[in-house]
Amino acid sequence: MSVLLEVDDGVATLTMNDAARRNAMTPELGIALRERVEELRGRNDVRAVLLTGAGGTFSAGGDLQMLDRLRQVPFEEARLFMLEFYSRYLCLLDLPVPTIAAVEGAAIGAGFCVALACDIVIASEDAKLALNFVQLGLHPGMGATFLVPLRAGPQRAAELLLTGRRFDGREAARLGLVLEATAADQTRARASTLARTIASNAPLATRGLKQRLGLDRAALRRALEEEARLQAESYGSADLGEGLAAAAARRPPVFHGR
Repeated sequence: MSVLLEVDDGVATLTMNDAARRNAMTPELGIALRERVEELRGRNDVRAVLLTGAGGTFSAGGDLQMLDRLRQVPFEEARLFMLEFYSRYLCLLDLPVPTIAAVEGAAIGAGFCVALACDIVIASEDAKLALNFVQLGLHPGMGATFLVPLRAGPQRAAELLLTGRRFDGREAARLGLVLEATAADQTRARASTLARTIASNAPLATRGLKQRLGLDRAALRRALEEEARLQAESYGSADLGEGLAAAAARRPPVFHGR
């Protein structure tokens, strides 16, 4: 299974399980995640959900082969594809119980956005984090333009999104993008302890609080609509082709604004 599900003492653990591809965000992985989330939505014995990745990596981000394929499709097809793609991964927002992401290793681009969609994020101190969309010649997606300013503020979000630079879990904690940064071998244990603490509390009160603290879904929906439109425009650009070629060759890209 590309997404594993384990329920123990009120806590459901969802593990993205494509370690060979560093849990890259493929359409298939998104479908599997949504199927697992749907299983959980009907379970009264689940009081908190923990999201993590197999192989010591949370997610390496969007699958580059998928991005390359989208360069060949018409604008409207690409736009609609992206909206559906976002919905598969952001289905975590539909869970009625609190969600916690345990981020170990890399969480890049859209992969980091999926972690940010959880109510609480715990990251390892040495986690490799980036919102590197622009370095590929791609407009940010997966709610990045909504979730990053929400956590870090508009000015810091602008810096992180416009540079696409890498940062670690320690800096992410300082910026408020994650709750805590832990030693690498303690991240999942800390997130699990937090999930179990939440699960031990009154479930009706916890679910009500989850709803009260929830995101502005209408604002997020507007952001996703704009991101899908602008990403579809990116797919028609020569810059994206250059960004993907540079990533494959492990060299700096040379963009010309075309």
